[in-house]
Amino acid sequence: MSEECGHNCSECSVDCDSREQQSFLVKPNEKSRIKHVYGIVSGKGGVGKSLVTSLLAVGMKKRGYSVGILDADITGPSIPKMFGTDIPASPAEDGIMPSTSEGGIKFISINSLLPNASDPVVWRGPVIASVVKQFWQDVIWGDVDFMFVDMPPGTGDVPLTVFQSLPIEGVIVVASPQELVGMIVGKAVKMAEMMKVPVVGLVENMAYFECPDCGTKHYIFGQTDIDELAGRFGIETKAQMPIDPKIAKLCDESKVEEIEGNWLEPLLEKIQAAGEKE
Repeated sequence: MSEECGHNCSECSVDCDSREQQSFLVKPNEKSRIKHVYGIVSGKGGVGKSLVTSLLAVGMKKRGYSVGILDADITGPSIPKMFGTDIPASPAEDGIMPSTSEGGIKFISINSLLPNASDPVVWRGPVIASVVKQFWQDVIWGDVDFMFVDMPPGTGDVPLTVFQSLPIEGVIVVASPQELVGMIVGKAVKMAEMMKVPVVGLVENMAYFECPDCGTKHYIFGQTDIDELAGRFGIETKAQMPIDPKIAKLCDESKVEEIEGNWLEPLLEKIQAAGEKE
């Protein structure tokens, strides 16, 4: 036990002997049967984490699985905009029914519950963390093969709550090709290691722009060696996504399910293979 231990493991990320004796996992709603849970994380904001979350969910849905998304980014929710802001969650006798997209993907977000999607959420950390737990406990998810959790950036209250409260099997780290990307990825990877959760993949978003006329790839923000970066942190599966105005347009129109591209296939295959080992 650390000499500075405050005896409250739920608010601490230090790995010590006392933590091994406790579990803070929260049971889902009694009408929920969720098989596999993956978190999508980043060391900083604005890297496309919600986009990757949505595309992973869409990809697994196209493979025939039942899929859900828990939007844990309470102060910056993006999932409803991706799938349809006019699809509210609804109260039920035993909890809350999640929103469901046109393609059949279930999702819950604070914007699915607010009367006005533009209303800001001005809450302190403990309240926000409590809402994330409620999304797990109170939402009637039904049968879900794969749940993807869109986490807020960084290593604060909410990511810690998700790691401790939900049965996360693995995380996917999302980054952008910026100068400090190695340091930023390192923070996310090290937090996962501290919480004993494996990193199953690395996604470099906005990696390049592909000319629609000649197909040449232009590395607008500079070309990074994703293989070297992944190897440095022991990440086997990686993927690169382009800068594409069509992607942005479809997201703005709440048509993320219409985006076509095989950029995340290595990750989808790995997640599917892990699920089929049961």
